[in-house]
Amino acid sequence: MARERVISADGTSPWPALWALVIGFFMILVDATIVTVATPALLAAFGADVNSVVWVTSAYLLAYAVPLLITGRLGDRFGPKHVYLAGLAVFTLASLWCGLTASVGMLILARVAQGLGAAMMTPQTMAVITRTFPAAQRGRAMSLWGAVAGVATLAGPILGGLLVGGLGWQWIFFVNVPFGVVAFAAVWWLVPSLATTVHRFDLVGVVLSATGMFLLVFGIQEGQKYGWGPIVGPVPVWAMIVAGALVLVVFVGWQAVLGRRGGEPLVALRLFRDRNFSLANIAICTVGFAITAQGFPLMIYAQSVRGYSPTEAALLLAPLAILSGGLAPWTGRLTDRIHPRLIGGFGMTTFVLGLVWLALVMGPDTPVWQLLLPIALLGVSNSCVWAPISTSATRNLPMDLAGSGSGVYNTTRQVGAVLGSAGIAVLMEARIAALVPGAARGGSGSPETAAASGPLPGAIREPFAAAMAQSVLLPAAVLVIGLVAVACFATPRHLLPRREAAVAAGAGAAPPGGGAVRGG
Repeated sequence: MARERVISADGTSPWPALWALVIGFFMILVDATIVTVATPALLAAFGADVNSVVWVTSAYLLAYAVPLLITGRLGDRFGPKHVYLAGLAVFTLASLWCGLTASVGMLILARVAQGLGAAMMTPQTMAVITRTFPAAQRGRAMSLWGAVAGVATLAGPILGGLLVGGLGWQWIFFVNVPFGVVAFAAVWWLVPSLATTVHRFDLVGVVLSATGMFLLVFGIQEGQKYGWGPIVGPVPVWAMIVAGALVLVVFVGWQAVLGRRGGEPLVALRLFRDRNFSLANIAICTVGFAITAQGFPLMIYAQSVRGYSPTEAALLLAPLAILSGGLAPWTGRLTDRIHPRLIGGFGMTTFVLGLVWLALVMGPDTPVWQLLLPIALLGVSNSCVWAPISTSATRNLPMDLAGSGSGVYNTTRQVGAVLGSAGIAVLMEARIAALVPGAARGGSGSPETAAASGPLPGAIREPFAAAMAQSVLLPAAVLVIGLVAVACFATPRHLLPRREAAVAAGAGAAPPGGGAVRGG
């Protein structure tokens, strides 16, 4: 870190509180991807199809994403510390429930409970950073937040592989219980109680956003399974997708109307007057999509085509996780000193190139070192995307909307993750059906069933590998959108010459922010 100490408005260091918060933050992000490597084990344990097991992840991500807007506001109203602790308790108990389930349906339900707990916790971490760290020094704090976010998401498959291979799939959930207890105690003692603001909650907005997201994601996730035909009575899948998109349009319109009437919308649209906040939301949505989507085809390829154990498959991602976490503090320091579009643009570009490179070498007999090279490049790229994007989103947030802005930002990240999980499932099944002979979905001879019991027969290893490789290109394509957004970042005020910074601050909708506001 830099030599100068970061001090809150009350003269204390905000770092201990942040370290306490990121313990739980690490847990909830690990659980977003830890199930990926356990997919074959869950297929065998429950006798379920691939689509049902993918919903073990999608249900968590959906339950995590939908409430983030309201839980961000809850943090403003009741205090980040109290909402975080309540969410951590829900998450920890739900983790115990997950490990004790005996059916895939109950596991999906328990994962929904986990997601709700996670949704209560996540906005509070960014809100505390925004309210306790000076804006010009927030990059270092965001580098820790970003390193935890990146490493946790990427370490999920590695930890999952070690636990599934050594103790069984239940332990990918049981392990959260002791860590949850430790995190609860740390937050209780180290995180201060910040000032609260009374808010009226937009219940209509909550219903509209939840309904729209459910229809959209459920339609995308289940479309391939139902052949894009009727899914509920005569209602076709595509109609659910269209209806979901329309409901979300109505939601945005309702937020605008409520704001003009002097009410308190769930999403304060004035947040989007800040150019970097808007662009950062676009960018982090694509990153969430890519991080989630890349794991499924790679882990299934490693176990089904290469015949790796869950642990061996997960260790393929070790260079990615090590480089991402190791380089993140360095990129965080740079984020406070140079333009975020330079670091973020480099990260997004290498992210795209790494995925394309990986897709090109995912053959049935590719030497391992040829797989590890693009995976290592993905580690470098991930270290360069989290801090610049997150810091650009939060530098100008007004203190009274810190929780709301954090909720919006984390919602877009999780929306990307949900769509990544749904989209990659559709594409994998489509490419399997197109390339693999006899790939009747759900049949006894299908690749999905073979994946649950070990390596695939030799005759279909090559086409199955091609199907997984082509699926990896989807997150690469989506990241191009994020790259364009990052390239358009405006120069942060603290990097402008003094006179230009004063003009920008006077014209901006939000003050640059500063130290913490302490209260009850």
